[in-house]
Amino acid sequence: MEYIEVTGGNPLRGSIRPAAAKNSVLPLLAATLLCAQPCTLRRVPLLRDVQTSLDLLRAVGSGAAWAGQDLVTQPARQISGRVPTALAGAMRGSVFYLAPLLTRAGWAELPLPGGCRLGPRPIDIHLAGLTAMGAQVCAAAECVVLRRHGVLRGTDFALRLPSVGATLTLMLAACCAAGVTTLRGAACEPEIADTAAFLNACGAKITGAGTPVVCIRGTGGELLDGCVHTVLPDRIAAATYAAAAIAGGRVTVTQCSPVWLAAFLDFLQGSGCEVARGENEFSITRDQDTKLRGGQELVAAAYPGLATDTAPLAAAVLLGAEGASRIYDGLFQNRFACAQGFAALGADARSEGRLLYLGGSAKLHGATVTAPDLRGGAALVLAGLGVGEGSCVRVLDAGHIRRGYADLAGDLRRLGADCRAGRTGTEAGRQTKKL
Repeated sequence: MEYIEVTGGNPLRGSIRPAAAKNSVLPLLAATLLCAQPCTLRRVPLLRDVQTSLDLLRAVGSGAAWAGQDLVTQPARQISGRVPTALAGAMRGSVFYLAPLLTRAGWAELPLPGGCRLGPRPIDIHLAGLTAMGAQVCAAAECVVLRRHGVLRGTDFALRLPSVGATLTLMLAACCAAGVTTLRGAACEPEIADTAAFLNACGAKITGAGTPVVCIRGTGGELLDGCVHTVLPDRIAAATYAAAAIAGGRVTVTQCSPVWLAAFLDFLQGSGCEVARGENEFSITRDQDTKLRGGQELVAAAYPGLATDTAPLAAAVLLGAEGASRIYDGLFQNRFACAQGFAALGADARSEGRLLYLGGSAKLHGATVTAPDLRGGAALVLAGLGVGEGSCVRVLDAGHIRRGYADLAGDLRRLGADCRAGRTGTEAGRQTKKL
C-alpha cells in the first residue's frame, strides 16, 4: 500500500508551477479519437488517470506515446465501440469516450464509470442530449449502449444543471454532427474553454465555450485534423499548493491565472492569509504564529464558485482556525469522507450527508489515517502540515492521490515540507519515524 508521510513544523517557502490540468487532459485524450491526424498535448503529468486513459485509447484501437513530458496520439483506422469494464471502473473520465466512440464506431458500450467513491453521479444529462442528437440509448443496470443510424444531427438542448461532464460530452458529439448544436445552461469551467480551444485548433467551429450558451457547427460526419496544444494549468493542484498556507511561510504559484481559482483565494484571504495576485501568478503568505480565522459558511458551487474539488482542501485549512465553520457540497453526497481522518488527527470534524461541520481551534497531532479518495487524501496530507513540530502524519492508501497529483509529496518537499512517499512492506530493517 502506498502512503505519504508528513512531519509538521516546517514553514513553506518557494515557487511552484502546476502541471497540465487533469480535468482537461482526460477529455482531450478522448477528443483525439475525433482527429484524423496526430495530436500533441504539452506538459502532461504522469497520473494514474492519465495512464488509464492511455490504456483505454489502446483498447479501442488508437494509440499514444510519451515524448518527454508531452503526449503524442496517433489516429486510429478502425475503432471498437466497447470500453473494457476494468478501465471504465477505474475512473469517472471514461464517460468522455461515449461521444467519440459513437461518432467513430457508430456504437458505444460503456460499463458504468468508476472513480472516487463520492456517491451517485448519474449521466442522465449526457444521455438525454445524445438522444436529442439522434442516438438510440439502452441503459441497463451495469452498462450503457448507444447506437446511431446515420450522422448525429445538431440540436438545441438545455441542460437541467451546468454539468461539466455533460457539457463536454455533448460538445464532443456536436463537433462531427450535421448542422448546428446549441447548448444552453452549459458549464462554464475553464476546462470547457480549454477543450474547445483544442477542438477549434483541430478544425472544429465552437463559440461561447466558457459561457452558459455554447454553439457548435458540426462537420457533417468529417473527422477533425490534429494539433499541438498546451493544456491549461491544473487549478485544483494550484489550490492545493495555496492551501499549504496551513504550514505558514510564503508560496508563489506561477504560470496560473488567479482568476481560475478566485473563489478559493478569496476564502484564504478571508481566513487571514495575505494573497497577492498578478496576471499569471499569485502568492500566499501567512505568519506561522498567527491564527487563521474560522466562522466560515462555505458552499461548493459551479464555476466561478468554490470548486467541489477544493472543498476538502478548504476544510483542511479550517481545522485549526478560530471559530466553527461549515462547508456544504450539493454535488457529491460523500465528498467529506475525509472527516474521519480529520477527527483521528484531533480535529472536531464530522460530516452529515453533504454538510461538513468543523469545530475549529484544533490542536492537531500525529496519527495514521487513510485517504478515502483523491481530494480527501490530499486534504489529509495538507492537515499533516499543521500538526505540532516533530509530530508525524502518515496517510495510507495514497494511490488515490496519484490519480490527480504526479508527486504531491515531492511538490511539498520542494517547498520546504518534511514530506515523503513510500510503500508499506518496503521498510524492513529500517527504523521509521515514531508516529
